[in-house]
Amino acid sequence: MKKYSYIIIDDDLLSNQNTRTVIDGFLEFAHMASATNYHEGLNLVLEYHPDVVFLEIDPQNPESELSLLFINALHRYLTYIPKIIITTRNRELAFEAIQYQVFDYILKPLDRLDILKVVFKLNKIESDFDLINVDSNNVSVRLTDNSFEKPLVICIKSYGDYRYLRAVDICYFQADNNSTDIYLNSGEMITAFKTLKHFETILSHPFIRIHNSYIINKKYISRIHNGNSACYIRNLHKKIPFSKTYKSNIDLIIAEFASENYLEV
Repeated sequence: MKKYSYIIIDDDLLSNQNTRTVIDGFLEFAHMASATNYHEGLNLVLEYHPDVVFLEIDPQNPESELSLLFINALHRYLTYIPKIIITTRNRELAFEAIQYQVFDYILKPLDRLDILKVVFKLNKIESDFDLINVDSNNVSVRLTDNSFEKPLVICIKSYGDYRYLRAVDICYFQADNNSTDIYLNSGEMITAFKTLKHFETILSHPFIRIHNSYIINKKYISRIHNGNSACYIRNLHKKIPFSKTYKSNIDLIIAEFASENYLEV
């Protein structure tokens, strides 16, 4: 029997304990730790590398900083992202959670049937992506569900006009009052009548906010100049400023580049 390690991140201590009580009724799960805020939860995930994270995104205490943006932070640090299962009383956040490709969305209070369904889904993935033996080379390859992820498509909808953009083609977003200009690698610009904050909420890595007015696609960065506080965009020859408020995000981008196939001269 496959055993799935898990962490609970929920600012409500009673809810935290109730969730654990229900999950621990299944032998398939092994509890590793629990957290009550964003920073504690992030540190636990980085330390334990759980298979599953049960995450509250509508906390009672705003100072806990729990939200879907927690998933963005995981993408900045980890190659393999745990299965994220949202546990909340708020039905209205389900659509936004889907944009983050969460594994499941469960309304509190959890019951045994909720977790039984999660077990079935986890086991189905294990069977679908089981070991494939390549006899000619005597090599075993394990396929992960990430291998079959479909590219994200963003639909800009306005008065019956549906404009479909591939996320991989987007270089950066720029705020323009209550709308946002989206710049593509082709040089084209599309306007969406949503705020930049809205896009920050629904998008995850490699899209990173670096300024009050800009979200950048890390994959299109050709240069980072700390002296000028600017990022340069490949293909468009565009210089985008970053601010002190988001300097930590720039440091993370630099660290990510250094952790990849990288040579510094």
